[in-house]
Amino acid sequence: MKRTFTTLMQALPGRAAGSVLLLAATLFSPLAGAAETARSFTLSNGMTLIVQPDRRAPTVVHMLWVRVGAMDEVDGTSGVAHVLEHMMFRGTPTVPPGEFSRRVAALGGRENAFTGRDSTAFYQQVPTSNLEAVMRLEADRFQNNQWKDEEFKREIEVVKEERRQRTDESPRARLYEAFSAMSFQAHPYRRPVIGWMSDLDAMVPQDVRDFHHRWYVPANAAVVIAGDVEVEKVRALAESVYGKIPARPVPVRKTTSEPAQEGQRRMEYRAATEQATLTMAWPMPRLTDPAAKDAQNRDALALMVLSAVLDGYGGARLDRALVQGLAGARVADSAGAGFGPLGRGPAQFTLSGVPAAGVETSVVETALLGELDRVVRQGVSESELQRVKTQWAAGEIYKLDSVYNQAQELGTWWVNGLGVDSPEQLMAGLRSVSAEEVRSVAQRLFPQDRMSVGVLVPDPGKRLPAAPAGPRPALGRH
Repeated sequence: MKRTFTTLMQALPGRAAGSVLLLAATLFSPLAGAAETARSFTLSNGMTLIVQPDRRAPTVVHMLWVRVGAMDEVDGTSGVAHVLEHMMFRGTPTVPPGEFSRRVAALGGRENAFTGRDSTAFYQQVPTSNLEAVMRLEADRFQNNQWKDEEFKREIEVVKEERRQRTDESPRARLYEAFSAMSFQAHPYRRPVIGWMSDLDAMVPQDVRDFHHRWYVPANAAVVIAGDVEVEKVRALAESVYGKIPARPVPVRKTTSEPAQEGQRRMEYRAATEQATLTMAWPMPRLTDPAAKDAQNRDALALMVLSAVLDGYGGARLDRALVQGLAGARVADSAGAGFGPLGRGPAQFTLSGVPAAGVETSVVETALLGELDRVVRQGVSESELQRVKTQWAAGEIYKLDSVYNQAQELGTWWVNGLGVDSPEQLMAGLRSVSAEEVRSVAQRLFPQDRMSVGVLVPDPGKRLPAAPAGPRPALGRH
């Protein structure tokens, strides 16, 4: 699954006037429109509390983040972090299976959860007056998640069906899964978040209970509150609700490092599909401190800008060159670039393309590499840089209309060990990136002997994996 820092990569809807974008950049504040800046606290048991007041509407988002995801699993139990996310809705000694969601709905709220490589998160959005109620519900299942084996047996079938629908029945998703397993050879990022089907088949209830007991400890979690709240009142409430959960040490993490790539890697994935797909990736430095001036962090910022220059807005370089064919032949139906600067594991820069009818993937590969080479040879214009930066700034302002987005961003920074002032530091860092820095990373960081290439090859002789006999489980929201 390709994960990018999407809140900073999103393009503005329509064609906003350049003067408006420049004004947005000039006036940009990471908390524009919110009454106060975010504050962070540590509760008595080691749990983190982050509060972002925003009094524009009588609503609040409550998120619980746990710094555990697919990268913390071990071989043989891939997918257990995501299965646990499902089982967190299956009950506690005082809340029967399914009752959590019914109670949130009765409070006038909506809720869901998600699991990634680096973290698991649960959220509810409710009227401010019902914040305490959802906090108590979430604290209860964080500490007391408990269910019968029969509940697991039902839910694991839902997870398997989710894998079938989202991965096994999608040739492109299967390509990306196989590509991750090739481009990451040692690091746990090589395993799919949803897990290998053989591991799901072999999983037992105790695998999930053990994972919960090991990682769901206060010092490995953060509560993020964004909305119409008073900071000190929320702090006192969080201490009385979450602070009573007994403290336990966070397990020692034994993270496997990815060895240096010393040669080009290539793979074909043959499947029953009508269109070929090309994906390419290079290992890259990740962002560890947006305010730092060292070479690694400056390169990561420049790579963010390079990604946006190539594919950060409608009609960016890849779209113009490969899809519209404005400078030559049209070779692709779509083309993209991505760089996820944040993560607890190694970062990658990706290029991708879907060839146009009658075009070989090798032609698309050459065209994508040619756009990188054009940056090296011709550089990036100041007007192009300004357009990218002003769209980021305006996008951040629009994003803050959602208290959910505010909470998600603050939680993401926490998962990566960074503070509540990181959005402001990041925007300052991005504004300072020069055209020469962008040209330099394009020149230095994309050698072909560190490139991984995956191609989805249409093969009429292939068939989709057979679905199990009998009715298929309905997918839930979680």
